[in-house]
Amino acid sequence: MTRDWRRSAVLKRRALLVPLVMVLPMARATRAQEIRVAAAADLEFAMKDVAAQFEKQTGTKVNVTYGSSGNFFSQLRNGAPFDLFFSADIDYPRKLEAAGLAEPGTVYEYAIGRIAIWTPADAKVDVARQGWQTLLDVSVQKIAIANPQHAPYGRAAVAALEKAGIYDQVKAKLVYGENISQAAQFVQSGNAQAGIVAMSLAVSPGMKAGKRWEIPADMHPSIEQAAILLKTSKNKTSARAFLEFLKSEGGRATLGNYGFTIPGANAARPSPGSQNR
Repeated sequence: MTRDWRRSAVLKRRALLVPLVMVLPMARATRAQEIRVAAAADLEFAMKDVAAQFEKQTGTKVNVTYGSSGNFFSQLRNGAPFDLFFSADIDYPRKLEAAGLAEPGTVYEYAIGRIAIWTPADAKVDVARQGWQTLLDVSVQKIAIANPQHAPYGRAAVAALEKAGIYDQVKAKLVYGENISQAAQFVQSGNAQAGIVAMSLAVSPGMKAGKRWEIPADMHPSIEQAAILLKTSKNKTSARAFLEFLKSEGGRATLGNYGFTIPGANAARPSPGSQNR
């Protein structure tokens, strides 16, 4: 009787171990089907859409962290654990490749950014009609831009203000977001009455009801944006697959839908003075 009881206990323990043995490889497989992406803040809405499409097709989870390209560049030079870097400034991926921190030949220019002056829908000024004069209006006490020290969109904003000949008149009004997304939040929250933001944010769900005026592209350096595969990637196969997906017709079309100009594409784009209707 005792012998039978012991045999039964051993069999029960073995039965409990079998699911654990099966679960461990599955857990490892699940972790392998994830990629980590460091992305410029202007990509917040477009990247969510692209990532969702990729996940649906492949089952690979795309975990994205958003921030300023300059800050990510500094972190990646110090070994930050990401698979891919989507920068709003193509120079950062090129520097990582030159430093041997990225896989050679993987720099991919995925978009050219556009900027716009944006105000809330109930603003006293009519940015579509007034253009640059919007920022000189007495009702505009604060103008939000991304910090030009580490955000490409901030540098583009400053360059455009200088080209327009109004930088000295408005520089005391400028307030700086850590990245372009935070700059947009300043205007949305009322902490600034106007902002120079990425078009990709101006057409996003939370901002498309506002008023906008696109700043002509020839008034600032081209915002060439690029991605690169990092040497620290622990899942290079899936990371490469995501890059290829972005290069596909569907991936490029999605970025175009969020206000980006796609290199090599002949798609029509709104005129500089256009606003949301």
